Amino acid sequence: MSSHHFQSIEQVISELADARYIADRALATVLFLSHRLEKPIFLEGEPGVGKTEVAIVMSKLFDTELIRLQCYEGLDASTSLYEWNYPKQLLYIRLEEQRAREKEAVEQVIYSPKFLIRRPLLEAILRSEEKASVLLIDEIDRSDEEFEAFLLEVLSDFQITIPEIGTMKAKKKPMVVITSNRTRDVHDALKRRCIYHWIEYPSFEKEYRIITTRLPGIEARFSEQITRFMQRIRTVDFLKKPGVSETLDWAQALMTMHRKHIDEEVVMETLGCILKYQEDIKKFKEEVWTDDEQRAAYL
Repeated sequence: MSSHHFQSIEQVISELADARYIADRALATVLFLSHRLEKPIFLEGEPGVGKTEVAIVMSKLFDTELIRLQCYEGLDASTSLYEWNYPKQLLYIRLEEQRAREKEAVEQVIYSPKFLIRRPLLEAILRSEEKASVLLIDEIDRSDEEFEAFLLEVLSDFQITIPEIGTMKAKKKPMVVITSNRTRDVHDALKRRCIYHWIEYPSFEKEYRIITTRLPGIEARFSEQITRFMQRIRTVDFLKKPGVSETLDWAQALMTMHRKHIDEEVVMETLGCILKYQEDIKKFKEEVWTDDEQRAAYL
């Protein structure tokens, strides 16, 4: 993929930690194999557990560009691959009509690369001439099954054919990271192309390390208190349990407020950093925080 090569799983863990991403051995193994075998990674897990961050960190480690395709309902081939710049083409046609240029000559120019709008998938293929990029296909579960089938075709050989120009093939395969929040099942055919990994909510030890790594100025006892709170709040049956991103947002908010410990008052003031649905906030206030014994366990 680049001059930078992972020689061992331990090296992956170490380099990720240096880039302030705390990974367990299972994820590091997946990244090691993906890099060495040049296979896409398929990461599933709850929102906020660090799936997207994997691609961001890998682009930093390989000192290469991160190309992101954010998926959504209705995403199609042209939006993800390429489009012709129609306004620019029309302008050129009008100018050339005034000069009385031949139609064939004009068509040859307007269907050339300079009139092409490169979308993420084409960008990842063309950028490979310099250095293989990291291609992040984020939240694939939000797209349609038709797009999945198209993506399967692109990932199989990393080449596309533009009728007016010809076939373009990647000289170096990009490292592909596909993420899913599992709002729907993704087709087996796509998963088979990839090395699969499910990212769990972190253990106490891992979450504590994430906080102290990402927020180096935070006190150890305060980090422990935040970690304990977050581990406990995930045991409640919420619509959306808070992920690591919420942990870091909350910890940063508390530091900004110059807090050194968690108390009842600050929890109520900053609950919106942790829970993102009104129903969950209401449930926490009425079913958890009203019980003295439960409240004491959180603090």
